Amino acid sequence: MRDFLKNTLATVLGLFIFLGLSVSGLITLIIAIAASDTGPQVKDKSVLVFNLGTTITDARRSSSTSQALGDALSGTETNETISLRAVLGAINEATRDPNIVGIYLQGDDEGAGGAGFATLKEVREALQRFRASGKKIVAYDVAWGEREYYLGSVANTIVLNPIGSVNLNGLSSETMFYAGALKKFGIGVQVTRVGKYKSAVEPFLLTQRSPESRVQTQALLNDLWTEFLTATSKDRKLTPQQLQAIADRQGMLMPDDALKSRLVDKLAYLDEVVADWKQLAGSDEKNKTFRQIGLKTYAKIAEEKLDKDAKNQVAVVYAEGNIVSGQGGTGDVGGDRLAKQLRQLRQDKDVKAVVLRVNSPGGSVTASEVIQREVVLTRKAKPVVVSMGSVAASGGYWIATDSDRIFAEPNTVTGSIGVFGIQPNFQTIANANGITWDVVKTGRYADSQTTTRPKNPQELAILQKSVDQIYDQFLTKVADSRKLTKARVAEIAQGRVWSGLKAKQIGLVDELGGLEAAIQDAAKRAKLGTDWQVEEYPKSRSFPERFFEQLGNDAAAQFGQSAKTRDPLTTQVEKLQSDLAVLKTMNDPLGVYVRLPFNFRID
Repeated sequence: MRDFLKNTLATVLGLFIFLGLSVSGLITLIIAIAASDTGPQVKDKSVLVFNLGTTITDARRSSSTSQALGDALSGTETNETISLRAVLGAINEATRDPNIVGIYLQGDDEGAGGAGFATLKEVREALQRFRASGKKIVAYDVAWGEREYYLGSVANTIVLNPIGSVNLNGLSSETMFYAGALKKFGIGVQVTRVGKYKSAVEPFLLTQRSPESRVQTQALLNDLWTEFLTATSKDRKLTPQQLQAIADRQGMLMPDDALKSRLVDKLAYLDEVVADWKQLAGSDEKNKTFRQIGLKTYAKIAEEKLDKDAKNQVAVVYAEGNIVSGQGGTGDVGGDRLAKQLRQLRQDKDVKAVVLRVNSPGGSVTASEVIQREVVLTRKAKPVVVSMGSVAASGGYWIATDSDRIFAEPNTVTGSIGVFGIQPNFQTIANANGITWDVVKTGRYADSQTTTRPKNPQELAILQKSVDQIYDQFLTKVADSRKLTKARVAEIAQGRVWSGLKAKQIGLVDELGGLEAAIQDAAKRAKLGTDWQVEEYPKSRSFPERFFEQLGNDAAAQFGQSAKTRDPLTTQVEKLQSDLAVLKTMNDPLGVYVRLPFNFRID
């Protein structure tokens, strides 16, 4: 019946949009269908299905209108995104729920989504608690990679398809350099920066990493890889040395070798895995599979069971994405927007403590300062605790200063205390194509912001002075907030990135732990006892808001479509597009930035 309703609504929605018929009639139809739905139910002996291709974000993100309708009507779900707290809440509730007998970690062609290792670590710990309760976890995939295996290694049984493979060859970070192309096309780039490790500008100046960049990247990867080896080897009853030997000797293991090396427990096809689950959970005759419920659907059930009657709030505020001046767009941390949110929470008497969750590589120095000022003011009124996600560096670290406590995971990427500015110019390419400019001005520096020529030495000196002063302010903020001498901060700054583990050792963070640990700490600081609840900000948009926004954009044609596996060339092109998109977010009015490299990635 649900499939019928889903397909019928898809057709009707398409007709309404195509023919431009009355929206009120469509809304009436939607309300009628929604009213007839009693909501998702958890049957006895059900399995919680966790698709490893799900992208886990910090903040809640709204699904498209068609996806929300399709999921609601079909009783199934597509694996776009789900928030970290929703994942943790679902797993924790499943641990207590007598109707849930196990968790099925199901591999996906898209891999482990977009989650960073620090996010996956917190999910991993929740899965370990589930397993410790005596319930079963089975993980199945055709092609295991490091990110998937980091979660899958928690399972009681790891299953590999007989035609599959386990890719366990280590971590790498490959950077794309544009200097040669810029020179070829006649585009000049001048840089002002402070910090010998501040490698964000190197792709525009060099054709390979600087020695300093190579040193810091290698050290960071070593820390993240050590965490991976330690965690996965413990659950697989192997040693880190044994896993390292596998990575160095083979890298990619075919099924028999993976079984022999004890990386997997069993070789089986998908239908055989389903058959095993049927024996434990029973059959769902309607869908010809075992009794199951999807992670996103179950997360909604888990949330409804939370006590929402407590008056006291611990507010979790998400700073996720590039930090930009102004309001910012989707996926950005708008300086003015986040500052306004913090002001509202500071003035809200029901909010007793604030947890600022930072998952950002940084960006605009002006926006970072606007946000950080509100952190200072909020802390004067109530406790402010920072939880660092997978990346909380440069501007992401700037906004974390002056909090009561900073939490990070061992594999968080943080630090990068440094400043830079980039000044491109298009004189060579323009002149080569017959384009010239002529300027009239009333002051010596009136045209100093132009991109039609390189900056002269005097102009560069002014810009460098600005960068130096902002770097000095950055050092001072860190020294004051971390109770370190400025000289000590200067030693560990220089734009260098650190793992969360090393950051704690050198004093940049206080505790190793995830978002939930930070929330508990904030509640304790506010002396709330057990009378409190978590509220997340910014609030996700309601279904009607999303519906009207996207009514004409992504209607019924999107039902049932899934992403295809990308070829290597497309992947590289998309990386380039992503790098160029980041450049568009560089809107700091001073032209100065506290940010990680544009294309810093770990594969």
